[in-house]
Amino acid sequence: MALHKQNAREFLVKGLHKAFGANVVLQGIDLDIRQGELVAIVGGSGCGKTVLLNIILGQINADKGQVQVADHGKDQAPLVDLIQLSTTQMDQLHTHWGVVFQANALFSGSVFDNIQVWLDEIKHLKSGEILAIAKRSLAAVALPVTDDFLGRDVNELSGGMAKRLAVARALSMAPNVIFYDEPTTGLDPTSAGQIQDLILATHEQAQHQDKPQTTFIITHDKDLLNRLEPRIIMLHQGKVFFDGAFEDFFKSTSAIVRPYFDRMPVLHSGAA
Repeated sequence: MALHKQNAREFLVKGLHKAFGANVVLQGIDLDIRQGELVAIVGGSGCGKTVLLNIILGQINADKGQVQVADHGKDQAPLVDLIQLSTTQMDQLHTHWGVVFQANALFSGSVFDNIQVWLDEIKHLKSGEILAIAKRSLAAVALPVTDDFLGRDVNELSGGMAKRLAVARALSMAPNVIFYDEPTTGLDPTSAGQIQDLILATHEQAQHQDKPQTTFIITHDKDLLNRLEPRIIMLHQGKVFFDGAFEDFFKSTSAIVRPYFDRMPVLHSGAA
C-alpha cells in the first residue's frame, strides 16, 4: 500500500527491553513503522505483544531502549522520545491516537455517553459538534444514528455491536494512529468477519485523505491476516523473529513461523 510520505516514521523502537522480576518479556526489540502502514503484531501467548503495545501507549516504561513516536500536533509530525514527555505532553500526543481495547472498555451509560466523553474531556468540543461527530462515527461502522440508539444502554448491545461502538469511539477522535488489541476475540465468525472488513475499510478510506491513518493490530486471528494482508511482525522469545509482507509470512517454512501460523485458529479461540 502506498504511504503518504515515503520517509515519514510513525514509530521508531530501538533496543527495547522489559522484564517483570525474573520474567524477561522483551529482549531487544527494534521496529521502524511508517505513517500510513497497516501492521499486525503476532506471536504466541507471553511473547510480549501486549507489553510492547503498552510501552508504545506510554502505560508502562521500558527497562532499556528507546521509543520515538510521531507528534502529529506539530508541523511535519517530528519524532519525539516518549521518556522525555511530561504528562501533559503525553495527553496531547494521545489526542491523535485511537485505541480499541480487547474487552472494548466501554463506559457505563449510553452509546452517546461513550462517544461524548473523549470529545468533551480531551478535545473540549461543544455539544452540537459532538452529536454530529457521534452520528458520523456510528454511520461509519454501520450502527444506527437514531436518537433511540444513541440513548441505548451499552449493556444492551450484542458483542458485535459493542465492538463496533468501540471502533466508532476511536474513530470519533479522527486519529492519525489507531491501535486494535485482539479486535475479534470472543466474536462469532460473522461478527468477526464484519470487524475485519471494517478495520480494512477504515484504513483504506483514510489513505485517500490528507492525513492517512497508521493501523497497528495485535491479533491471533488468521482470518484477519488473510483478509487484510498487513505487514507482519512476529515476536518470539522477546525478539522480532519475522518482519515482512503477509505473503512471505504465509509461505514461510520456518520451524517457528509454520507451526504458529497453522495453530492460529486454535489460539484465536483461547486467551491472547
